[in-house]
Amino acid sequence: MKVAIQGIEGSFHDEAVQKLFPNMEVELVKCEAFDHVTQRVKDGKADYGVLAIENTIAGSILPNYNLIDADTFEIFDEVFLNIQMYLMALETESIIDIFEVHSHPVALLQCKDYLRKFPPQFKIIEGKDTASEAKRIRENNIQGVAAIAGKQVADRYGLKILDSNIQDIKENETRFVLIGKRGDSFSKKVPNKATIKFQLGSEVGTLSRALQLLAEHNINLTKIQSLPVLGVPWRYAFFVDLTFDDSKNFYNAIKALAEQVKELKVVGAYTQNKENAPSELTNVVHDGK
Repeated sequence: MKVAIQGIEGSFHDEAVQKLFPNMEVELVKCEAFDHVTQRVKDGKADYGVLAIENTIAGSILPNYNLIDADTFEIFDEVFLNIQMYLMALETESIIDIFEVHSHPVALLQCKDYLRKFPPQFKIIEGKDTASEAKRIRENNIQGVAAIAGKQVADRYGLKILDSNIQDIKENETRFVLIGKRGDSFSKKVPNKATIKFQLGSEVGTLSRALQLLAEHNINLTKIQSLPVLGVPWRYAFFVDLTFDDSKNFYNAIKALAEQVKELKVVGAYTQNKENAPSELTNVVHDGK
């Protein structure tokens, strides 16, 4: 099975894949950018893609919502990782030798309070991803430069940890979603969570009426995220995460909601996975077939 990720072996996206498919042989399709992940799935060069969608410090990764929505992708599963950040460099280095730090922009954002403690001439460089920056330091024997990444990256690429747990909030989690082409697969588990998207008219109270309708069907709203509608100034779409005990209530709510909103779309109905249980997808596609 081929799974596209942003990053390389040892990255947090790689770790998310391992959590989802611990007992399956998975070939990573390594991508430099998030939009390359969705493109590989769209082209059939990967069966699935894994995308970080939100972090407890950095918040929602908004471009990834648009990437999922741009084509006929579906969210099949989710996984949560506790993200602990480490500062790492070559074995010969100490923290006083470091004049640059490289990492993925989201990782740097999670450590902004820590990085503010360094002197003004200290350089912070945005890189492709956490693991790639660490690997580059090791392979090119780059002195005076450190990377921010997970401990597994230091272990994999033989780097020395200079400082530990440097993220701004110690309880730091990132939520990842597993995406694929719509209808290609389905889970054996009964869904109790869903991500939907809709737009609203300009009438007063349309959002409150939509949310009230969900409450009347015993649907719990866990997150709501607004994004601009591309190409339509001052128009917004809402991505909403919902949880429910009875899937019948959810489908009845969706039917009723369709009459109240515009362009309603179920982005995915899946099983809430705070426990990081292995995925149980069936009808898995291989090489796009």
